[in-house]
Amino acid sequence: MAKPPALKLKGRVLEDCVVAAGQPWGRVLEKGERLCLVDLEGRQAVDFLCYNADNPAERYNAADTMKIGGKLWLGKGSKIYSDMGNVLFTVVDDTVGFHDTVGGCCSAESNRVRYGVWPTPNCRDNFLVILSKFGLGKKDIVANINFFMYVPVGRRGEFAIKEGKSKPGDRVEIEARMRVLAVLSNCPQKYNPASGGNPTPIRVVVWRPRR
Repeated sequence: MAKPPALKLKGRVLEDCVVAAGQPWGRVLEKGERLCLVDLEGRQAVDFLCYNADNPAERYNAADTMKIGGKLWLGKGSKIYSDMGNVLFTVVDDTVGFHDTVGGCCSAESNRVRYGVWPTPNCRDNFLVILSKFGLGKKDIVANINFFMYVPVGRRGEFAIKEGKSKPGDRVEIEARMRVLAVLSNCPQKYNPASGGNPTPIRVVVWRPRR
C-alpha cells in the first residue's frame, strides 16, 4: 500500500489511523468536529451509521435523509438527518459525488441467501462489535449509508451494486452538527463489486477546524 496522501487540514487532528480491510471503527465526535474518510486504493465501500451521542435512540434515518435532500445518494452539501428531523452531519467535502443510501449492509444471512456461502465476514457483525463498545446492539442497527459504494437506480426502479467510482486517494468529509457517535465497517464483501472483490484499507481522520 502506498503512503497515505497528505491532507491539508487547517486545524487540530484528533485521530489519524488506517482501518484495515474488513474491520470496524467508531468514536464520538463533538459538534463542529469533522470526520474525513480516504479511500486509499479505490473502490472500497465503507458502511456507516451515526447516532445522537447523548441519546442514541435518535439515530440516522435513511428515508428522511433522502426525502428532505431530494436525492437517492449523498454528495457535497448533503445533510444527514436523524429520525427526529435533526441534522447529524453535513457533507462538507467530497471528491466522488456518489455515496449510496439504499443498499444497506451485508450480513452472514444475506450472503448465504444471495451467494450460497456460509459463514462470511460481514458488515452487520462488524457493526455489532463496534456498537457493543458504546452499549448498543442489534436493535440499534438501521439502514445505513455506504460511502464510496455505487448503486445506480434504473428507470424502472431496478438497482444493483456496481463497481465503485472512487479512485485511490478519493475522500469524503462530514462535519458533526451535534455531539454524534459515528461507527463504520470497512466492508469485507468479496462476493459482489461493493469493494471491487478485493477489500482494502481506508484512512480515517478526525479533526477540529480552526475557526
